[in-house]
Amino acid sequence: MVYLLPLFTVFIWGGNAIVNKMAAETIEPSAMSFYRWFLAILLLSPFCLPKVIKRWATIRPYLAKLAFLAMLGMVLNQSLSYYAGLTTTASNMAMITSLVPLIAIFMSVPLLGKPISALSIVGAVLALSGLAFMLGKGDVLFFLHQDVTPGDGIMVIASICYGAYCVLLKRWKMPLSNWTMVYMQGALALIMLTPLWLTSSELLPSKEAMPLIAYAGLAASIAAPWMWVKAIDLIGADSSAMFMNLMPVVAITLAATMLGEAVYNYHLIGGLLVISGVILSQIKQPKKPITPLPPLDSAEKP
Repeated sequence: MVYLLPLFTVFIWGGNAIVNKMAAETIEPSAMSFYRWFLAILLLSPFCLPKVIKRWATIRPYLAKLAFLAMLGMVLNQSLSYYAGLTTTASNMAMITSLVPLIAIFMSVPLLGKPISALSIVGAVLALSGLAFMLGKGDVLFFLHQDVTPGDGIMVIASICYGAYCVLLKRWKMPLSNWTMVYMQGALALIMLTPLWLTSSELLPSKEAMPLIAYAGLAASIAAPWMWVKAIDLIGADSSAMFMNLMPVVAITLAATMLGEAVYNYHLIGGLLVISGVILSQIKQPKKPITPLPPLDSAEKP
């Protein structure tokens, strides 16, 4: 039953790709980003705000880092995803997002000083080849003779932002609870998103947009983070991370059934290559045991 936590989280994140695409036709990206966190902060404040006030002296020194994390993970990543939905499909968005663990591995080299294994390099080549095969509709070298769809390019930038967010979150260890981290980043993101929201042509959301905001604000911003953190506590980060590879499968299936997006052979082949490459890059090679030196004979001892 414990493994249902990361599974449900992946289903929520997979469904979020569908919401991103539907939101592009219903509400402006600037307004969607703002109302998503407005709702989440509104619901979390009764539980988190008293703790934030009580521990403000501890939180205050980390405000700059929290603000930078909020900008990467909750402003740039999510806002760019909504803008990407204007010119690309939910299937492509999910497939590009699935590269985040791979991006994080390579960003860990300069930011965390971690070495890259040979499996990670092979996995990267395999995953990027699969992505190029999918985006090029069967032509791996499509980018040599045609432009990348704006939405696909935006999603690549969004994924890089989230990859950096994940690595910096690990580097900047803060003596704060998970809910305090989420709440503070969400509140800071809301402040950053306010000027962007004020540029919207319609400040108030329509009735059609309300379910989308509810899903993004409740399921994707509150329920999914809680279940993910709980899963990491119970089964470990490595086991939980492997479930992330199911996210594009869930999203593409939902896109085909709910949005009527066609699934072609290049989606299946490219997706299989991407998922295989990401899984390969996540495999940790066992460290070679150090063979102890044989004991000295009594005659050899000084």
